[in-house]
Amino acid sequence: EATLDLAERRRIRSAIRELQRQELERDEEALASKRFRPERGSHRQDDKENWPRSQRLEEEQQVALAALSQRLKAITDVEELTKLLRAAGEYEERKLIRAAIRKLRAEEIEGEAPSVHPEAIT
Repeated sequence: EATLDLAERRRIRSAIRELQRQELERDEEALASKRFRPERGSHRQDDKENWPRSQRLEEEQQVALAALSQRLKAITDVEELTKLLRAAGEYEERKLIRAAIRKLRAEEIEGEAPSVHPEAIT
C-alpha cells in the first residue's frame, strides 16, 4: 500500500503468493512425512526402558481379548451384548462386541428368512 506504481504492486503480490505457496508446500511435506512415519518402530526406540513393560501389557491385552471373544461366542442375546458394549472401555473390546452383535443379527435375519428349496422352484 506504500507504493503507487501498479507494476511494483503486482510484483509484490506475486512474491507474496509465491511465499505462501512455498509455505503450503513445506507444510504438506511435513504432514506427509509424519503420516507415513512408522509409529511402532520409532516408539520402541524412543522408549527402550518401558518396552518390556508395554510388550507385557500388550500380551495381557491380547489374552484378555481372546477370553472376551470366547465369552462372546456363548452369548446369544443382543441386549446382553449391548449392555457389555456400553460397559466396555477399550476400543478393541468394543470392536469385538460390535462384531458379535452384527453376527447375531445376521443369524437372526437368516433364521427369519423363509428358506426356498431348489425343488420347489421347478
